[in-house]
Formats: sequence, structure tokens, C-alpha cells
Amino acid sequence: MLSRSPCVYRTLGRSLSAANQATNVLVRQTASGHSVCSRLLYRKSQPCEFPSSVNVYHIRYFKTSAAHRDEVVTVKTPAFAESVTEGDVRWEKAVGDSVTEDEVVCEIETDKTSVQVPAPAAGVIEELLVPDGGKVEGGTPLFKLRKGAAATAKPAPSPAADPPPPTAATPPPPPPPPPAPAATPPVPPQPVQAKPVIKLYTPASEKCEQIYRWFVLLSCDQVKMNRMRLRIAQRLKEAQNTCAMLTTFNEVDMSNIQEMRKLHKDAFLKKHNIKLGFMSAFVKAAAHALTDQPAVNAVIDDTTKEIIYRDYVDISVAVATPKGLVVPVVRDVQTMNFADIEKAINALGEKARNNELAVEDMDGGTFTISNGGVFGSMFGTPIINPPQSAILGMHGIFDRPVAINGKVEIRPMMYVALTYDHRLVDGREAVTFLRKIKAVVEDPRVLLLDM
Repeated sequence: MLSRSPCVYRTLGRSLSAANQATNVLVRQTASGHSVCSRLLYRKSQPCEFPSSVNVYHIRYFKTSAAHRDEVVTVKTPAFAESVTEGDVRWEKAVGDSVTEDEVVCEIETDKTSVQVPAPAAGVIEELLVPDGGKVEGGTPLFKLRKGAAATAKPAPSPAADPPPPTAATPPPPPPPPPAPAATPPVPPQPVQAKPVIKLYTPASEKCEQIYRWFVLLSCDQVKMNRMRLRIAQRLKEAQNTCAMLTTFNEVDMSNIQEMRKLHKDAFLKKHNIKLGFMSAFVKAAAHALTDQPAVNAVIDDTTKEIIYRDYVDISVAVATPKGLVVPVVRDVQTMNFADIEKAINALGEKARNNELAVEDMDGGTFTISNGGVFGSMFGTPIINPPQSAILGMHGIFDRPVAINGKVEIRPMMYVALTYDHRLVDGREAVTFLRKIKAVVEDPRVLLLDM
């Protein structure tokens, strides 16, 4: 707010001129004897007894201020989910880099996912407050951004130095030295005592050259494990130490499901705008089997020593990413059809590939399906995803001879494996569960008959 000084009375003569100089304001005299000024408000008054030849003025002083565009703001770490306490910073930008609004400046890798931190406005990165790879918590200051500033231009390389001026003409060469005296007669060579020669292995021969290349060309890189990989390793080891894991196997004849896919894939794609795959059949079969065998869908609460039975099915689908294996969750599968499942899996896979998965997308699964067959796996035993009680492993489809009605036929077969926590699930429930999946995949009409 502009401060107002007390009434100051000056004469139009020397005092008013001095006041104008102090405030750096130009004043002009009008025909009526009044001074006009854009920054001084005045009024003619006669509050006191002054000579009639003196004009008295009331001067008000005002202050002005300028707004600065180059504001420096400090960007902090966004709040994490409840189950995440800290993360590691990986910088995408450096000091002096120009950024636009919402451009990613750094990425924070947590135990379960990565959180991108965008720039709140366009500007220049002025300072990084956390080193690359440093640990941060929610609300930790990350970097300083100068809004509206332009990137500092790099200094142009200095022109090449001019060649030195040519020196004066070189002096003439010195005169040749005088001839040397006559050489003395040669001394007969003395016999040199032979010394043992130590042969060193050099890459002269072909074998030594191969050994040399092995030692010289081979090298190794040491890369720090990211937080997601560390968390995966920790959880897998916890599963081995906690669960009494046991695996049962079966094989699935994929002839009918392949025929159904071949027959309806074009119409399915045209109606739902998504391809019909095999994952939807296995996810739906797992939901049907989990409803039939609730012990496989249950979990042990180690704190209260109670068994929690769920009346819903949330299936985690393992997705491989460059940073590690993530398991986004398809919610309420028991109420979904094949098209809904395919759309949900496709959306979660797209988010995983674009590194856009949130922690909420991976929390709360009751069962996990891992499809190693997309990489050509033929057989394997999956590890339980804690705190769940079971996991289904899918593998590749290979033509194998099988006995059909007493005859040997070549059929597309897939091995499936169910790893379960034997503390909660007995062998009867596990084998029945896996046979239920086999029946639904081999003949999807079982779902319509609710068998």
C-alpha cells in the first residue's frame, strides 16, 4: 500500500523545484498558475496566512514496484501410496536444461512402480537438490526451476589462433666439422657367454593370440540393481522362506480353443476392436476354478493366524518390462466375459510398457497367472506371489503325440503348473483346481453349463 506523508507545503519557487528534483518528476506550469504532474497529486489551498504572491501546494508521494517474471520455484517429491515409503531418483534433465510445462524432469523408482515428476511450468533447471540414485521420501525437495527463463547459450568456440608470423630468414648452416682422424684398427670380437633365454607368451602364435584376446577383450559391467528388482528379489526370497510351496502339473489339449479362436477371431476383432487371445480363456477358467475351490483363493493372515476367504476374484497377470516383472490386477474377473478380460489385460499391458502403472494397479490380487509360454518356455515351476496362496504357470504350445481314444494323434499341447501353499491348500484342492482349468480351456462350453 502506498504510504502517505504528512501535508508538506512548499512555495512555487526554489522549494518546489527542489522537491521535483528529489522525486525525479517533471512539472510544467499552466496558464492558471497550476503545476501538472502525472505522479504528484496536488491541490491549491490556503490554510495559513501567506503572502498573496505565494501559491501553496499539497504534494503526495507514491511508491511503485516491478513484477519479476524469473521466479524460482522448488519442486518436491509427490506423495507416495500408503505401502511405499521411499524411492530412488533417476534424472532425465541436468542443470541448465530447458523444459516445457509437464515435461518429465526425473523418475522416482519405488518398490512397485516408477513415479514421473513433471515440470510445473516452462523454464530452466537451476539446481538439482538430490543426486542421481539418491533416496527420497514424499515431500523431499527435488530441484529448483526458474520459470520463464531461457537456456543459457553455450559459448561459441573461439576462433583458431592465427599462425605465428613467419620468422626471419634462417641463418646459413654452420660450416662442416673438420675431418675425423684415421680410424683405429678393429678389435677382434670376444666370445660372448651364452645366457638362458626366457620365452614369453605373446600373441604370435594362433593359440596364444586366442588366449590374449580372451584376457584383453573380455570385460564385465557392474550395474546397480534398481529398487524394483531389489523388491522382486526380496519378495521371492520371502515366499521361499514363508510358504510351504508344492507344485502339481497337468497338460491341456489346445485343439478346441485354437479352433474357436480361428473361427471367431475376425468377428471378435470387428465387434470389440481387440484380438482374441488365449489369456482370456485361462483367466476366465481360473476364476471359475477359484469359485469352485475357495481355499485356493484364500490367504493366511500371519499376524492373527486366521484364514481369510474371499468372495471375489482379482487375478494378477504377470507382465515383463525392461525394469522387471510387474503384476497388474484384473478386478472382479468372476463377472467378466472374454471380451472384458481381453480389454482389461490389453489396457494394463499398455500402461506397463509405457511405465504408467500406479501402485493401486498392482495391489490386492488374490491369484496370479504367469505366461512363460510367450517366450518359448516348455516347462517350469512358478513361485508364489505373496501374500497369495497359489500361482498358475502357463507354458508354450507344442505339437506332441498323445493317446486319443486308443489312437496316437498329434495335438497342440501345453503344460500347466500350479504352485500352492501347502499350509493352506491340500493336494486334493490343488489337483481338483488344476483339472477344472483343464476342463474349461479344452471345452469352453463347460462355463455355459456351470460344470
